[in-house]
Amino acid sequence: MDIQSQIDKLQKQAADIKAKEFGKTVQDIRAKMQAFGITAKDLQTYKPKLKANVAANANGKKNALAEKRANSATEKATKTPVAAKFRGPGGETWSGRGLTPRWLKTLTDQGRPKEEFAINP
Repeated sequence: MDIQSQIDKLQKQAADIKAKEFGKTVQDIRAKMQAFGITAKDLQTYKPKLKANVAANANGKKNALAEKRANSATEKATKTPVAAKFRGPGGETWSGRGLTPRWLKTLTDQGRPKEEFAINP
């Protein structure tokens, strides 16, 4: 029973130390939040960008998903925009890719041909 009582005593000491550290940590976080004007809502909505070189495991191998996301973000940043192929009466433009924009859908539903709005027919 002597060892068990020592274990219990050490566990109680560890819990006390953790409780003290917890309180100090919370105070530190609150002070930093106040200094930078951070709210709880900011913490809930913040999503850091994932970088492949940060997401490495203990063996130094990169996480495949993290690497894919980082490469995808790089590709998106380096792609050149597609030239507009259609222009609406209000100056709206559309490249012809993706879903048809509302302004063009409304006009074609009214019976006007899509080719009427082509920039270079």
